Amino acid sequence: MGGAGLHTVHWNSSPRPTLGVEWEIALVDKRTRDLSNTAAEVFDAVGDLRATDGRPQVTKELLRNTVEIVSGIHDTVAEVVDDLSGTVDAVRRAADPLGVDLFCAGTHPFAQWSTQQLTRSEHYDELIERTQWWGRQMLIWGVHVHVGISHPDKVFPILNHLLLAYPHLLALSASSPMWSGLDTGYASNRALMFQQLPTAGLPFQFENWTQFEAFVHDQLKTGVFEQLGGMHWDIRPAPKWGTIEVRVCDGISTRAELSALVALIHCLVVDIDHRVSAGETLPTIPPWHVQENKWRAARYGLDAIIITDAASNERLVTDDLADLLGRLEPTAKLLGCEKELALVAEIPQRGASYQRQRRVAAAAQGDLIAVVDALVKELDA
Repeated sequence: MGGAGLHTVHWNSSPRPTLGVEWEIALVDKRTRDLSNTAAEVFDAVGDLRATDGRPQVTKELLRNTVEIVSGIHDTVAEVVDDLSGTVDAVRRAADPLGVDLFCAGTHPFAQWSTQQLTRSEHYDELIERTQWWGRQMLIWGVHVHVGISHPDKVFPILNHLLLAYPHLLALSASSPMWSGLDTGYASNRALMFQQLPTAGLPFQFENWTQFEAFVHDQLKTGVFEQLGGMHWDIRPAPKWGTIEVRVCDGISTRAELSALVALIHCLVVDIDHRVSAGETLPTIPPWHVQENKWRAARYGLDAIIITDAASNERLVTDDLADLLGRLEPTAKLLGCEKELALVAEIPQRGASYQRQRRVAAAAQGDLIAVVDALVKELDA
């Protein structure tokens, strides 16, 4: 294990498995359906929306075509989704007179990255200066789900086992098949774009919190990041909030799917937390299997054959998902989200977003404006 020194990382413990969600929303022109660099005007029109704890509910992102909707801290999926829905409605009312609609997907079907304007801030300026072409390419949107964890010693046992469910989450949420007007052949082009940033991609599987602290020391000492927020892993500890933050999902375009995926993540983390607390040693899979599963889910979506264990057994992701949902039912009951968890099974039946986008494009003879129309309608429903 590297790192001669140790940087103590304080964990701001969550007494309960609380829930918080960040939902990245794109702004599109009502007429052209291209992205609209009007975030500043939308912010001005929305005004200062804050949660009960005083935190802003709408925040700026790297690109000026994006607003991030941030929930307060809640105990149930229903509360989180109601909170986010109310804020999205407020943003929509503000954007409407500006000739702007809202949509959410992992990528925009035809927008060009070179025409997008950046939000000026010291952090973003430094990011672009460092990452150059790849940083400018980050025309992507996702959903981040935070679940409260009581003690740092639980974080990596939970995170390492949670990686087994990585391909399920990515396949279900995959919504970025198109890039710059072309079908990429991938269900989630976003997942593979984002990992090009030097601090993004899959997390390391540390054995304990002390190893993580040594890693943080190394990263800070060598300037890989200046603060923990600069570590953009797909699943990461968020010590400031006392949460595990799951950042696997592509942008999610409907409230029903948002409810379903937030419920799945909440149940997964809480179920694993309970098993760790009970002294169970949970199975993990080697990093090369995790990496392959990510690629397969990004490429094939719900048709991915995934690796399910360290013995290299494989299974269709939707078959494995059905068993997983069955196992999580008692946890969903405990958390009051049985209804929302049941919605997960409807995604493969209806078609995930990447499949729906392709269907719309095919029906419109390849006209990608129709795809944006469909996505705007889905978010509005």
